[in-house]
Amino acid sequence: MTVYGVKLPKMAALLFWVVIWEIVGRFELMLLFPPFTEVLAALVEVVTTPSFAEAARITVYCYLTGLAIAAVSGIALGMLMGLVPFADRLLNMWVNIFLSAPLSALVPVIMILFGMGEPTVIVTVFMFAVWIIALDTRAGVLHVAPSLMEMAESFGASRTQRLKMILLSALPEILAGIRLGVVRGVKGVVIGQLLVSIIGVGALFQLYSNNFLMAHFWALILILFAFALSLAEIIGRLENRVEYYAGARA
Repeated sequence: MTVYGVKLPKMAALLFWVVIWEIVGRFELMLLFPPFTEVLAALVEVVTTPSFAEAARITVYCYLTGLAIAAVSGIALGMLMGLVPFADRLLNMWVNIFLSAPLSALVPVIMILFGMGEPTVIVTVFMFAVWIIALDTRAGVLHVAPSLMEMAESFGASRTQRLKMILLSALPEILAGIRLGVVRGVKGVVIGQLLVSIIGVGALFQLYSNNFLMAHFWALILILFAFALSLAEIIGRLENRVEYYAGARA
């Protein structure tokens, strides 16, 4: 970022908003925003409590389980849509509808089907993440160079070998979909637990908001943001390592 010819580090924008947050909190301009320094102090208090450790265990389990199921299902669905035109015409509209639909409205229905517990949260994470993974996988499959498949056929590659070639060639888009699914999955796990509000971080959000412990509330949000951004950054670095597949397709 460059301001008046001076190159500033990427963290400058973040530090700017932290200062604004601190000023708003110090002057009590908005009651919902305590000073950022109080949030940092509350963060230490939050992560050292036994209730947070148990909530984190439940949340991470539900999140990773739902995301793993979404990744496997989304890649399979995207491969099917990309390889079979009839399946693409049949499913593409519905995948796009679920991607753009307000999925939080479906959580009460999921709760009726799976009960008020971990299965509901896992299914919610799955619903939030699977559609973007499927669409990005489909895009990657459709961008596979025809010459690559012609070469595979000319060398007598088996069906399994051709599928492996397609999967590797579409890997950049697949990883991009998983990276977006990681972020959407965090929204799913929070929304699922908030609406169930008896397990995981949802119970902590409910506890802090009911007792107006806003510093603890925002500290918990910062932890979730850091968790989501860390996972997205890890997958983003993996994306950079496989960019040569995209170059091979060109």
